Formats: sequence, structure tokens, C-alpha cells
Amino acid sequence: MSLSTAITTWGNTYFALGNNGRSRFYSHGFLPTHLKIKFSTNNPSPLSVSALLTTKQQTDESKNKKKQAMEFNDYVLEKANSVNRALESSVLIKEPVKIHESMRYSLLAGGKRIRPMLCIASCELVGGDESIAMPAACAVEMIHTMSLIHDDLPCMDNDDLRRGKPTNHKIYGEDVAVLAGDALLALAFEHIATRTKGVPSHRIVRVVGELAKCIGAEGLVAGQVVDIISEGVSDVDLKHLEFIHLHKTAALLEGSVVLGAILGGADDEEVEKLRKFARCIGLLFQVVDDILDVTKSSQQLGKTAGKDLVADKVTYPKLIGIDKSREFAEELNKEAQAQLAGFDQEKAAPLIALANYIAYREN
Repeated sequence: MSLSTAITTWGNTYFALGNNGRSRFYSHGFLPTHLKIKFSTNNPSPLSVSALLTTKQQTDESKNKKKQAMEFNDYVLEKANSVNRALESSVLIKEPVKIHESMRYSLLAGGKRIRPMLCIASCELVGGDESIAMPAACAVEMIHTMSLIHDDLPCMDNDDLRRGKPTNHKIYGEDVAVLAGDALLALAFEHIATRTKGVPSHRIVRVVGELAKCIGAEGLVAGQVVDIISEGVSDVDLKHLEFIHLHKTAALLEGSVVLGAILGGADDEEVEKLRKFARCIGLLFQVVDDILDVTKSSQQLGKTAGKDLVADKVTYPKLIGIDKSREFAEELNKEAQAQLAGFDQEKAAPLIALANYIAYREN
């Protein structure tokens, strides 16, 4: 599904109901049609009146869902445009021209901008605003772009297509592609340190440390290395696979959310709740990615489909099948949203909607 469709949970209120440690969620004010109950009109009880779902209520519910979807779409467009403008101005064409062109080619190639949106939304959730979070939001997108450039190289995944375009090394060569990724990584930290305004210096230092940890040898790089050495290995189990994805994919999504929370002034308890939320949606993102890799075409994905199968990589569908993978994705989404139950639900609405987008995306 595209960002402009199907997210109809904007503004809904969710409640976590403990049940042996597992979260269950119900959206306030909606009773499925198949649960409608007809009562006698003679002496109707308060229960019968409250349980009856009228045609007007159904109509109002439908209108409300459409309104919520439109509001989320507006939010996405607004934030994506803001992020794109900030990224455009962050890397200008100057000498050496080739390296800056290469950086811009991948950084401005499109994409969903999920990580920057998560950073901004978490900052706004705890009382901050977009301007405070924007430098960090750009930084996580720079690092994400770096990881894609390097991941596509012949020595890694050897891919020719990214976001519907030739990969960076196909245009600029492997040598420049490596250096473009390196430059974006360095620029990310410079951008946070020099462009973040209106935030106490100790928060900026904490953000820099958090970001470095989530992408280094204990984070993204760790997941990438274990992924590489696991290719062709037949006895990989779920715990091993979870390690790969929690580090390779979830770590930067976690960093995106946590950076925004820190910059927005969240206390330690709020940061940890948002960290758990981000860890769940990070793993969710990869589970869905694994499913899409075997169920969608290259044209639909904007990148090469089926490459994990060709490389004999371990994936969730390979280990537990498509249906169980989808069930696991649903559980992760529910668990993620459980972490937001204690926050202002109106402010949490963008994060709830983004979690649902990650769960039900189609590319």
C-alpha cells in the first residue's frame, strides 16, 4: 500500500490489555458488522441500546476513517516535503563535483523517508518540534542512504537497482560509490553537531553517542557482518535471524525514534518505551521486507525481487513460512503500539499510523 492510502488508524485511541504478558489492542468506538445484535423493541434495556450499531453510526465511522486517512496523508506529505527540502540544502554541488553529485544522486533519489518521519514524530510526541529534530532526521537518512550504497556494491549484495533507478556504483563506479557512502556518514554527524539549535549541548552529545552506537560494530555493522557470514548456512535458527535483523535493520529505526525523543526532552522512562516501540517496528520492517521479497516483483518493489533466495539468505518466510511470518508481523505491530499506550494519543497518532504503514506496506 502507498503512503497515500489505507492508513485509517490516524487519531484512534488504543488500549493495551495484559494477557499473560501479551498485548491486545482494540480501537475505541468500532464494533464489527458481524457482531451486530438485534433486540426486541419492547422495553429495550440500556445494554440493547448501547450495543446496537445504527446505520448512522456506521456512516459516521466510515467518514471518520476517511478523514483520518486524509489527515495522515497530509502529515506524510508535509513532513516528506520538509525533509526533502532540508536534504536538498544539506549537500550542494561543489568541488570535487563528482563526489557531491554521487552523494546527491542517492540521497535525493526518493524513498519513503520513514526514518526522518519517525525522528520528527517522536520529538513532537514528547513536546519538541520539527525544527529541533530536523538535523537529526536528515542525519539518519544520510546514514540510511550510505548503508544502501554500500549494501548494493558487488562485494556485498551486488544489486543493480535501487528505488527504481540504477544503483550508485552503476553510475559513478565502485570507488566513488564507496567514498560517497563514507562522506554521507561523516556528514551525518557534522550535520547534527553544527545544525541543531535550541537544544542543550548535553542532549546533542547524547544523540551523537546514541547514533554512533546504533550503526557501529554493536549495531548496523554487526547485523550486516552476521548476515554475510550466514549465507548458505543451513542450521540458522530464529534467534540467529532475529539478531541479524535487530542489528542490520532495526538499529537505525530505533536510533531514529530515540534521537527524536532525546532532542524533544523525553525523560529516561519515555525514551525506553519509545526504544521498545522502535525495536518492534524495526524488526517488523524486516519481516515485511522478507515477505515482500518473495511475493512482489522487481517493478513493484523498485529493487531486485527474490535476491535473498538467489543468495541463499535465511529469511523469516524461509524458516517459518509466509503465513507464520505474517502472524509474527501482526504481533510485532501490536507489541509496538502497546508501548505508546501511556502517551497522549493525539500526539502519538503519527507513530501509530507509521507503525501500521510499515506493517501493511506493499513495497
